[in-house]
Amino acid sequence: MQKSADSNTDKSIGNIIAETNQLTPEQIHQVLEHQRTRGVKFGEAAVELGFAKREDVLWALAQQFHYPYAAEGRKNISAELVVATSPFDSTAEFFRDIRSQIITDVFTGKNASGAVALAVCSPDVGDGKSFFAANLAAAFSQLGARTLLVDADMRTPRQHEIFSVPEATSGLSSILAGRSETNVIRPIDALPSLYVLPVGVTPPNPLELVLRPAFDLLLSELIQKFDYIIVDTPAASHGADARVIAAKCGASLALSRKGVSKSASLKALVQHLKKGGNSIFAGTILNDFN
Repeated sequence: MQKSADSNTDKSIGNIIAETNQLTPEQIHQVLEHQRTRGVKFGEAAVELGFAKREDVLWALAQQFHYPYAAEGRKNISAELVVATSPFDSTAEFFRDIRSQIITDVFTGKNASGAVALAVCSPDVGDGKSFFAANLAAAFSQLGARTLLVDADMRTPRQHEIFSVPEATSGLSSILAGRSETNVIRPIDALPSLYVLPVGVTPPNPLELVLRPAFDLLLSELIQKFDYIIVDTPAASHGADARVIAAKCGASLALSRKGVSKSASLKALVQHLKKGGNSIFAGTILNDFN
């Protein structure tokens, strides 16, 4: 059955589940009896009886609370985007908690006036930086605020894969190279307030491109159009790219991966980020999810 959210926000979770799964009056009666006997919620009872699936309950909750949600397995939504596919589990809750801290410390705190965007940095490839940046951006978009995820990792870009953005010749690299491009910022249908600016063609000179004034001008223009901007950066092991991008963004955080990241590399990265002039260092995150 095709799900529509047009009128669901005025209905109870039970009504949404019943209508979505076309439950008969007899089935609804069985669910209510099971609910009373087991002392569980309507959705749990429906799942236990086989009248609904877990994702149907999540979808109903999302509609009731005006929360953008994309069911697992939905076309063009990667399983890595847990904030969108499993918005009510502990991993998604972690990203919402980090989001709240960043809003307070970076975007609305006493030093927020200098923060244009938040750069997500990590010591090495494989630390989960792109996974973290994607989910953090999705979490911001679920506030209903226009959120842009910029893939500035022009060494090993991944955001186009996570969001299933078709590979194209236009993107951040072509803008910084001075080419006139249109429609390079891609809307994400499953998350109406989220937009992605992919790398485009991987350039041979990424550091030189981010050092150009064009990057500053681009950020100045984007901050006028979006409420929040999250920037994915190259791993610090590739060179100075991440430090340069972080300084231009005005705020940064360092991500390490449990059992993988080396403490010396992380310490060096944090020291570099803290030296970024007026840039805000939001802290260090230990990634234990990916």
